Amino acid sequence: MTASVCDAVPQLVEAGHSTGRELVHGADLEYFVNRRRVSGGNRCRLLRDGDEAFPAMLEAIAGAQRQVLLETYIIHGDRSSLAFCAALAERARAGLQVYFMFDSVGSFDFPLDVIRELRQAGVNVLEYAPYAPWRPRWGINRRNHRKTCVVDGVTAFTGGINIGDENLPPSLGGGGWHDLHVRIDGPVAAECAHMFHEAWRRGGGDAFDLVLSGPRPEGPEGQAHAMVLGNHELKLRKEIRRAYLHAIDRARRSIAIMNAYFVPDRGIRRALARAVVRGVDVRILIPGPANDLRALYHATRAVCDELLANGVKIFEWPDRMMHAKTAAIDGAWVTVGSYNLDHRSLFHNLEANLICVDRTLAAQVEASFRRDLARCDALELQSW
Repeated sequence: MTASVCDAVPQLVEAGHSTGRELVHGADLEYFVNRRRVSGGNRCRLLRDGDEAFPAMLEAIAGAQRQVLLETYIIHGDRSSLAFCAALAERARAGLQVYFMFDSVGSFDFPLDVIRELRQAGVNVLEYAPYAPWRPRWGINRRNHRKTCVVDGVTAFTGGINIGDENLPPSLGGGGWHDLHVRIDGPVAAECAHMFHEAWRRGGGDAFDLVLSGPRPEGPEGQAHAMVLGNHELKLRKEIRRAYLHAIDRARRSIAIMNAYFVPDRGIRRALARAVVRGVDVRILIPGPANDLRALYHATRAVCDELLANGVKIFEWPDRMMHAKTAAIDGAWVTVGSYNLDHRSLFHNLEANLICVDRTLAAQVEASFRRDLARCDALELQSW
């Protein structure tokens, strides 16, 4: 990766009306559907787009001492992709345990010679559900859609950002896709590591020992109560949806959702309508005509009639693809991950979402949402 990409040091958007540093309120834990799985002592930081996420992830990988786990739905052979491959190879040559998993369909153009070089450097590489249409039931629908990185079991990254130049701004030679990721320091990173290991084994990889140790972050920025939810087993298929629905039903002030492929089922649509009746300000930001999947663009617009009629405010992103999958509720509950509110995420793909009560992260997500909203066009029911 060129210096211009690596040196794009992020500056987080400041919340205009709140520092976001208040400790977690006891009542905030009501937003969790299952409190027994929640761990405290986490620190979370929002990352906007590849020019913030990529340098942060590469820096964490470069500082790894024992183990690096990286999975992505998409990786190419471009500058950003090769920068990550070089970072993984360097850590493997230094004697660390490095495991890299990519989805076969999402990363269809990932060069074979790069895979060989990674393996020669000592990186353990797994192609998830290899592309094999000549085999019966080979798994075209069951894709690994996650984008997760875990370093030494104590630092994790997850969200919607795949590895590729499309996630960089045009000023850095990228495609200008807009997306969000989150860095997590604390015990939730170990949950991400376990989730990676389960997917690795499910994808045919050999079992290995996870590195799961390290101090918890301290101070007001280490107060996030969080969990990471996945759907690797049939019984967990609806866990992320259930977390969304539970939090929406408890919203009292505001709901802000950004979702790249927004085709919510009837239960989610009704929950959003009930929230409006309670006086909640419900705002949803969806991609505009630049959506990379035209069919999904029309499917999203097909549910807008009902939502607009029920008082939900909908805004269209006017620029190149908006790929984020985030939500913030009442300035307290936040989710950032790979999960779209659509049929594919619910029933087919492997997904991972951070579910968090953290007023620091919530302030960052809401500030980012307001910043994006200022660029959007509102859909009006009368003209619609």
